[in-house]
Amino acid sequence: MHHDDFFECLNAQFQDALPFVAYRKPNEDRINAVFQNDDTLYDTKELSEAGFVFAPFDDASKMVLMPLDHAEVDYCDDFEGEELLNNTPTLTSSSDQKVAYIQAIEQAISTINESDLKKVVLSRPDYVSNENFEVLEVFKRLLSAYKTAFVYCWYHPKIGLWLGATPETLLKIEGQRMSTMALAGTQVYKGTTEVSWGNKEEEEQQFVTDYIVSNLEAEVDQVSVSERRTVRAGGLLHLQTQISARLGKDHTGLLHIVRALHPTPAVCGLPKAEAKTFILNHENYNREFYSGFMGELHFKKRQTRNTNRRNVENNVYATVKTVSNLYVNLRCMQVLANKVALYVGGGITKDSNPEAEWEETVSKTSTMKKVLF
Repeated sequence: MHHDDFFECLNAQFQDALPFVAYRKPNEDRINAVFQNDDTLYDTKELSEAGFVFAPFDDASKMVLMPLDHAEVDYCDDFEGEELLNNTPTLTSSSDQKVAYIQAIEQAISTINESDLKKVVLSRPDYVSNENFEVLEVFKRLLSAYKTAFVYCWYHPKIGLWLGATPETLLKIEGQRMSTMALAGTQVYKGTTEVSWGNKEEEEQQFVTDYIVSNLEAEVDQVSVSERRTVRAGGLLHLQTQISARLGKDHTGLLHIVRALHPTPAVCGLPKAEAKTFILNHENYNREFYSGFMGELHFKKRQTRNTNRRNVENNVYATVKTVSNLYVNLRCMQVLANKVALYVGGGITKDSNPEAEWEETVSKTSTMKKVLF
């Protein structure tokens, strides 16, 4: 579909108050969309259906599904984004926000020093006015600014409107193969990925990798781990390790694997249970879908086995693989009645400096604010 028509369809669906999601996977050109036919709020308990899932941080809440049985799927391949102007809006966070966030960090550091908690990710909402907020324009700017991220715009009339550009894959499954990533450490991108990392970041990265591997080993076969590398996400750099595995013949379904991974140490902490309890008790707001996960669940992908032109008749043996592509909902915003909430956080360890952690959240939100206006 031509991109003007595509965005026109998104707009019509939005005006009709019908659920939809539009998204582009990392390093791809195609923007996909799922248009739900009615405004029913469907959920999934087992992650066994086919559709687009949107799941909250806290697994005590419902995982929302746009089921393919109740939706049309479309795409556009020809979207050319504009270059973004480098306007850095001076939008400051209020000082009471700062005081509250720093208090929570200090509380986290003392808990880490007195208990088994090693790392906890603390986050906060940062609000901006939405008076000139044009949903699809902001979506287009996100598409232009974040080529290597999973960029999405998700709407359900019974839940609300979320947009984001996340660098983190939760889980990718094709047929019997699965992969995930460990992502930790942040520094500002200054024109090169050839950078050095401190001990704190490398240690944190190793923690996260070991943690994911040990959790997965109970659910899957042959876990293998790549070399650590530096990756860029917009204006920031992260340390990343790829982890892959085979799903055994008797693997018990996606839900168990997702439970082993989510919430990841990048959004929660280590050990997971202690970190999550700390977050639910000390963050003083409800994350809802921020730091939850979302993506394609059991989509069918047709693959032609034979690429040799002369064997055209063998192409009838195309295989259909089932694929799932799930991403962690980071770098996202929620459009509320009279403001936009931007969500931002950072990993706190015993060596964290509260003031520096606050500054890091400010620099993370300023990258997102650039696309708003």
